[in-house]
Amino acid sequence: MAAPPLSSWPWASLGSYKYVLYGPVVWKVAEEWRQQGAAALVGSWWLHLLLLFAARGLTYQFWYAYGNMLFFTRRRRVVPDSVDFRQVDAEWDWDNFLLLQTLIGATALGSQQQLLCMWDPRGWAIALLLHVFVSEPLFYWAHRALHRAPLFSRYHAAHHHSSVTTPLTAGFGTPLESLLLTLVMGAPLAGAFLMGAGSVGLVYGHALMFDYLRSMGYSNVEVISPRVFEAVPPLRYLIYTPTYLSLHHREKDSNFCLFMPLFDLLGGTLNHKSWEVQKEVYSGKNDKVPDFVFLAHVVDIMASMHVPFVLRSCSSTPFANHFILLPFWPVAFVFMLLLWCCSKTFLVSFYRLRGNLHQMWTVPRYGFQYFIPAAKKGINEQIELAILRADKMGVKVLSLAALNKNEALNGGGTLFVNKHPDLRVRVVHGNTLTAAVILNEIPSNVKDVFLTGATSKLGRAIALYLCRKKIRVLMLTMSSERFLKIQREAPAEFQQYLVQVTKYQSAQNCKTWLVGKWLSPREQRWAPAGTHFHQFVVPPIIGFRRDCTYGKLAAMRLPKDVQGLGYCEYTMERGVVHACHAGGVVHFLEGWEHHEVGAIDVDRIDVVWKAALKHGLTPA
Repeated sequence: MAAPPLSSWPWASLGSYKYVLYGPVVWKVAEEWRQQGAAALVGSWWLHLLLLFAARGLTYQFWYAYGNMLFFTRRRRVVPDSVDFRQVDAEWDWDNFLLLQTLIGATALGSQQQLLCMWDPRGWAIALLLHVFVSEPLFYWAHRALHRAPLFSRYHAAHHHSSVTTPLTAGFGTPLESLLLTLVMGAPLAGAFLMGAGSVGLVYGHALMFDYLRSMGYSNVEVISPRVFEAVPPLRYLIYTPTYLSLHHREKDSNFCLFMPLFDLLGGTLNHKSWEVQKEVYSGKNDKVPDFVFLAHVVDIMASMHVPFVLRSCSSTPFANHFILLPFWPVAFVFMLLLWCCSKTFLVSFYRLRGNLHQMWTVPRYGFQYFIPAAKKGINEQIELAILRADKMGVKVLSLAALNKNEALNGGGTLFVNKHPDLRVRVVHGNTLTAAVILNEIPSNVKDVFLTGATSKLGRAIALYLCRKKIRVLMLTMSSERFLKIQREAPAEFQQYLVQVTKYQSAQNCKTWLVGKWLSPREQRWAPAGTHFHQFVVPPIIGFRRDCTYGKLAAMRLPKDVQGLGYCEYTMERGVVHACHAGGVVHFLEGWEHHEVGAIDVDRIDVVWKAALKHGLTPA
């Protein structure tokens, strides 16, 4: 069956290359610059088209960023759920309507460009009147029509598949919907220009105010206090709220207006519980206590931009150093300094698993700071405050990420458990499951392995586990004392399988390397061709050898029934989390009452692994 007309975008097949459609506009700007000089660009409508596109896109992006700054907005979220990957992908090309409107503007300009003044108050008055008496009723009746068969199923249903509205949802629609929006938005401008009262300021002001109000309405964060409507009751019919629009998105049979609920009142489609729900939302009713918290930290300045409130296109894919992020590095650097000076642990993202709320908090410290001796005390204070806050809130399990459980920093979490023996929240380092993931990646026919970081917490557990399987472990360490201490922990009949080595040359015939310490290219060259590098080092090593293979950091895929997951955890694939994160999830699902801190109990590695598989977590 053929798709209905104007239901799909003609440039859909271009993907990210759709922006080449701006080529003619850019060429026009370049031509004017070449022929008339830079000064002439001030009055160039072609340049204004590009600048307006950028400014409008930033309006939606800024509102999106605000809505996802959960440390500011979580108490006033209208729908308490989070956006999942399905919605992210559906709305990927949300800016198609901006591209369409820019192209329509370029077509309308043609060669009939006239110089206009920067400001004309008459144009603003005309535009306001036309908005109220033309744009608002036109949108209202067209919107109602789109909710009737067969238009709804053919054109508008996909827009309503987004269960949690975001400013980017505002732009997600079919070409027909975008053309309708263009007509509604353009009518006041066209009227002002036809009456000779148009101006550059009007174009920018009207377009940006229009986008600002749409972004605000779709933000899913209530920003208007109910006291405003209580003080001035008529105002509730002149401006809508995010709650008002969210009710329309969920119930679909009311609240059809553009910005003014007055037209819903006149049309008999006003949802009268809109303002009561708004009061409940604004009071923080939807703010729930999490059951589980994963306490993460920032890796580096570039990775700090891999969060949901920066760019969704980046945060919803595994982290990589995208060139598009480079211009924002100075901003991220300043943000790092601010976090270092005056920030506490804050909420970054959340999801739900079997009715339970799981949140990720971040300690406002970057990877390099964990290796500054003077910063050690401050970092531990941040972690301790987060644990005490979780305990006070009623969180059941808190899992520590990578450097937050560093042995040299706090003994793998023992510092906090010993200092606060009455903690109700269970503190978990998750390393038992991390060890299990690494061990279960090793092929069953392997007879010997080379282990770096051999005397670390994970290295010790891996060595002791493998020697019991009669696998020879070449433990790279310069400390005979630490090696002998670990060797004595092994049963007497298996101690012979633990072998101390002090040089990388000792592993030149071993094709299974377990890497717990960063390897330089020179160190990697000692591995024989065909070697596989299993990793439990942060940051992961760089793959210099083309004749070898490199594993990723220990991770597990969350169960299939996870809800609201739309954010990739660092370099992990979608739906995959670090093993220490997964370890905390398993601890919570099993309802274990003990803290998992300090040294890894080798006897529990298989227990934790089986529990993870039982609850639907799978190897990544």
